Amino acid sequence: MIFCLLSRADKKDYWQSVTGSLEPEESPYEAARREVFEETGINPNQYDIQDWNLNHEYEIFTHWRHRYPPNVSKNTEHIFGMELPRKIAITIAPREHLEYKWVGIEEAKSKVFSWTNRKALEKLCEIKSIVS
Repeated sequence: MIFCLLSRADKKDYWQSVTGSLEPEESPYEAARREVFEETGINPNQYDIQDWNLNHEYEIFTHWRHRYPPNVSKNTEHIFGMELPRKIAITIAPREHLEYKWVGIEEAKSKVFSWTNRKALEKLCEIKSIVS
């Protein structure tokens, strides 16, 4: 199994999965579908996006707090997954990401900067019985 990681444009060497924020009146599922398309060019109607019913609350990094209202310091992340039949070409959003890579589980877990991304990868290992 391989994973697509994206390198953030605003923070050097920060690798992550597809991420994003809710728009007004948008559900986490709708946001996941929108973000997949915006960040990868993958049409979410072609593949099933699964809600893993897994959430993490975390402290927002100070260098990204300007994106949130003044009194907001924590964020709740909702974890979704999308399984593709093979590696496909990605069209990154150049304002958000510099490049993408398809990597194995160990490299993915070592590259992602976010502990929540690592937890999601570990959960996927449990779900799919991947030996890491």
